[in-house]
Amino acid sequence: MKKSKIKAVKGKDKKIQEKKDDVPKKVEKQKKENVKNIEKGTNYDEYEIDGGISHAKIKITKNPEDNVKSYILETKKLNPATAAFLEDIKSELLKKVSITSQEALDIKMAQQLKDKFEQLGRELTRKRMPQISEEDLNSIISHLINETLGLGELEFLLNDDLLEEICVNSSQDPVWVYHRKHGWIKSNIYIPTENQIWNYSGAIARRVGRQINVQNPLLDAYLPSGDRVNATLMPISSFGNTITIRKFARRPWTITDHIRAKTTNSEIAALLWLAIQYETNVIISGGTGSGKTSNLNVLSCFIPQNQRVVSIEQTREITLPSYLQWVPLTIRQPTNEGRGGVDMLDLMVNSLRMRPDRIVVGEIRRADEAQVLFEAMHTGHSVYATLHAETVGETLRRLTNPPINIPKVMLESLHLIVTMYRDRRTGRRRIFEIGEVIPTENEGVKSNIIYRWKPSLDKIVPEKKSIRLMNAIKMYTNMSDKELKNDLNNRKKVLDWMVKENINDVDRVGNIISQYYNDPSSVLKMVK
Repeated sequence: MKKSKIKAVKGKDKKIQEKKDDVPKKVEKQKKENVKNIEKGTNYDEYEIDGGISHAKIKITKNPEDNVKSYILETKKLNPATAAFLEDIKSELLKKVSITSQEALDIKMAQQLKDKFEQLGRELTRKRMPQISEEDLNSIISHLINETLGLGELEFLLNDDLLEEICVNSSQDPVWVYHRKHGWIKSNIYIPTENQIWNYSGAIARRVGRQINVQNPLLDAYLPSGDRVNATLMPISSFGNTITIRKFARRPWTITDHIRAKTTNSEIAALLWLAIQYETNVIISGGTGSGKTSNLNVLSCFIPQNQRVVSIEQTREITLPSYLQWVPLTIRQPTNEGRGGVDMLDLMVNSLRMRPDRIVVGEIRRADEAQVLFEAMHTGHSVYATLHAETVGETLRRLTNPPINIPKVMLESLHLIVTMYRDRRTGRRRIFEIGEVIPTENEGVKSNIIYRWKPSLDKIVPEKKSIRLMNAIKMYTNMSDKELKNDLNNRKKVLDWMVKENINDVDRVGNIISQYYNDPSSVLKMVK
């Protein structure tokens, strides 16, 4: 080949390489421009969050050029010299702190490990920078722990109680969040690289004894805080690695919260209280994000404290009150060789040998799971479960048709179906319908809607008179119609009083309900 041609080829290769080298620079430049545009917007909301060691300011803004609002996280930034110092401290810490396999895998020991890192980190920083202010020290330690043991800046988002979802879609896109007041909004946070997203996913997986890699590119797990995490790796997710975190309330919802938020009312709450006390079987259905699990948690406050509860889930979402005798069970995925797997059916069959008074199932998905669940109802266990369906009628159709396909005769053991609804425009959640399951000679079962939500009034109103539920409770309790009506009235008074007195701590609510079970007259005197 002639020298001129060789030069031309080399020149062409050089230009191609230069273009490749320019791609990351262009991406970083675009990210910076995006962040600047986001931060230029008009303020809609502003508040502070407690990041544990350090605080952060949150601003909700709207740029006229954007169609969505923006979530601005403002934290104390480290200058280049401090950032370099932080890397040195991090390396030294990792050498000095030995992490045992138990600490790495045991969720309960995660806080102990953080405390160990914080203490040693403070000592090393004070030793090297004796004149450092308390604010700067807290900022360094916060960065240190978040980056070493946590999920970087995402840790601040996990501490924002107004967020419901945190979504990392790729390193090219900003982190999106679902805000209780403002809906979906994009943040000013970017995860620097796809590898970093993978590292975060791997750290979460290791915490629960799982793996996410090329062979297993999907992860469904939970954080030590109880928040649910789903992660995917390329090329399963075409644009990049993803992490989706569904946050759960740090303070569990109570029935008083739901009444105040108009999710339900005291009349319906009194009826459900009565139904759960006397061990009727209930399925809570609704669409995604409608509040099925939250409502299940809320209704668990009505379970008497002297009873044993076993919960069964694919990933931990249910958080029952601490005063209950509660045994939570979760499935285990099989290894790559297909060994060691424990599925929902295994747990359901096993739970029947644990002498439970109540069985709570995260979600019914398969025929065999539903079969065991309804068998448990037939054998005298009180069962509560969730299901994806929009109405009472749709819930019955889902249960009696493929893939679940439960024989209609088995549905006779189910007493109540409570359906949840989420208004996509406003984000408000409501109990949409309460229906009882009526056995019939010809059809097998049919539904009778007792209450239904009226959107025009934003109220849950009576629809039809109860046919089965009240007769069943009268049979269990030997109460007359008048006694039953008085009891419901008294429970309504207690609930209205708790709302008025702002009693929304889960243990306090549970204690008042337990007092009512033991001595109703003393609670009613307190209310009067």
